[in-house]
Formats: sequence, C-alpha cells, structure tokens
Amino acid sequence: MPFSTADEAFRSDVRAFIDQNLPLDLREKVLNGQEIHKEDYMRWYKALASKGWIAPNWPVEHGGCDWTAIQRFIFDDEAGLAGAPRLSPFGLGMVGPVLMKFGSEAQKREHLPKILSGERLWCQGYSEPGSGSDLASLKTRAERRDEKYVINGSKIWTSFAHHADWIFCLVRTSNEPKKQDGISFLIFPITTPGIEIRPIISTNGLHHLNQTFFTDVEVPLEALVGEEGKGWTIAKHLLEHERISGGACGELKTALKRVETIASTELAGTSQILMDDIDFRRRFKDTEAELLTVENVMLKALSAHSADKGIGAVSSLIKVRRAEVQQMITELGVIAGGYYSQPFNIGALRHGWNEDPVGADYFNGLMPSYLFLRAASIYSGSNEIQRNIIAKHALGL
Repeated sequence: MPFSTADEAFRSDVRAFIDQNLPLDLREKVLNGQEIHKEDYMRWYKALASKGWIAPNWPVEHGGCDWTAIQRFIFDDEAGLAGAPRLSPFGLGMVGPVLMKFGSEAQKREHLPKILSGERLWCQGYSEPGSGSDLASLKTRAERRDEKYVINGSKIWTSFAHHADWIFCLVRTSNEPKKQDGISFLIFPITTPGIEIRPIISTNGLHHLNQTFFTDVEVPLEALVGEEGKGWTIAKHLLEHERISGGACGELKTALKRVETIASTELAGTSQILMDDIDFRRRFKDTEAELLTVENVMLKALSAHSADKGIGAVSSLIKVRRAEVQQMITELGVIAGGYYSQPFNIGALRHGWNEDPVGADYFNGLMPSYLFLRAASIYSGSNEIQRNIIAKHALGL
C-alpha cells in the first residue's frame, strides 16, 4: 500500500524520535528475545508519555494523539522494526477504550489519567482453567452482598499480573439460560485481600503468565463497569480492540530479516549458501508474501475501525493469519540456525539472561521465540474458534 508524502514525513519523525529515546540496552534485550523487566518497560513508556505519544488510539480529549489510522500503523511498524518493547495492551488498548465507551464519569476521571502516566498498570482476568476460547462458560462468580461484590474463582494466563496494579475481570453475577447473559465486567486493585498470584513459566523459560485465585475477594459496587449482566457486550468490544491491536508487522519484518541474514550467510551443509537452496528460498518467499498480505488486511481494518465502521470477522481473520505467520517465521529461524538454534539455558532465562549464543549473535533467541510462539495460535482466542467465527459471520456457514 503506497503512503502519502505526509505519511512518509511522519515516518521520518518517528524514526528520529526512536533513535534518540529508545535505550540501546533495551533494544538489544528485545531483539535478542531476553526478558523485559518492569523497570525496562517503564523507561520506554515514560519516554512516549513525555512526548504525548503514549495513546495514539485514544481521542484527543482523553489525552490521545491526533493521528490517523495510517499514522498509528506507521508508528507501531517503526517501533517493531527498531526493537522497541511492545506496550502492554491491557490499559492503553483494552480497559482504557472500554471505560471511554462504557464507564461512568467517575471511573474515567479516576483511571484514564493514571493509565496515560503509567501510574496504573493493568492485567486481564478473562480465561479460566475450564473456559478459554469458550469464554462465555466462565465460572468465577461475583455475589452481590449489601454494598459490595464478593468474588470467588480463578483466572489463568493472566499476563503480567505480578507487575499490575489493577485487573479488569469478567465474572458471573447470575445464571441465565443463555451463557453469555449474566456476565459482568468488574475493575479492582490486584492487591485486594484474597487474591493470590501464582507464576506460570513458559516453555521459553520466561515468567509473564500467571494463574490468579480469588477467595472471598470484596470489591465495592463501584467496581462495576456498565450494566450488571451486560459484560459480554463489553467483552466483545474489547476483544475486537485486542485482535486488531495485537502488534503491527514491524517486529515480524525484523524477525524475518534476521532469518534472511542468517540464510544469506550460513552454509547449507555444503559450500552452498542456505538462501540458494531452492526449497528454503521458496518457503522464505511464501512467508514474506503472507506477511505482506496480513499487513494490507490490517491496514484496511484499521481504516474502517477509525471511521467507526464495524470490522466484524475481519479481526478474527487477522488474528489467525498473523499467528500463523509468526509461527512460520520462527520455524524458518530454527531451520536456518540449525544446530545453533538449539543450545540455550532455560534456567538462566528464568533469571532474565540468555546464555551467550554458540556462534554468531544472530542465533540468540531463535529457539526461545520458536517455543513461545507455539502459543500464538491459542492465546487471544484459539485459531480454531476464530475460524468458526469467520465461517459463521463472514461466510454464512
């Protein structure tokens, strides 16, 4: 898709800002697949907040940027290409827009400024051990007693709950014939008594996932966002935001460029450069074409979304194909790295450090990325469920 002269000038401004403000050590951590700690993440968050660029998808009246959908895409693209850490979507991309649309004036005044400043970080309480992609079957219950809700149950895959200050949570407040009914949307501090956070270590050795337990957790009635029992409407609104804001394609382009560098340098077991192997080259070019397709569909969806047009099943389509392309790129990386993809110390990774790569630096992080992104086709709604949505709402099957 061609960009206008103004868009390209904006791209130049973004590149200059990133070059001047993204710490080199943070960039290296991201590009090498190392663990990003809260203090690392906040350095970049604060730099963007100081510039007024922290919430490009928010309206200006709430502290957002006066950017077009294309400019938002360009910013995300350049940040990914440069190795900037992806901003947590839970406050900026999820609960912030939810509060703007469904929250009370008091909730907006209390939370939106603190999300912008980074003073209040969020996590998401959606999935449960028995309710993942079938989210409407959730069992965590909030019982109304006098002037409070009392919450019991558990949530799983609560990313960065150990770093968060607040949580937004889907809970069942009543039992109705249709399982989507009777669900409510609550927000409350993650430090509320009765909440226990247990870490889940991913296959790449890093800790960002958790299981969160709620035992007689008491929160005020003011924790309710929107109407009681209407949380499913909010959940659908939020999930649409999540699936089209799952990251632009810059970081995928960077990962694919690394594969190209390896394959253009390393030998394929003989004196032949790997990229000259016809089978590998065909697979690389197929992946490159798939990535460009995802990017174009995402641009069209962002334009429609910014014009307040519903995008429906397109968000599911983007989620499916982006996840598949992520996995294709990491598979190519492991193939290109060969033996050098294999050695990494999972115990060292758990403490936030990769061991030194065997061979060139560009082998660093290939296997951890491959292992972690096996989950890309599961999280945010499994690809199987997304295909059902596409079949029903786009194809009428």
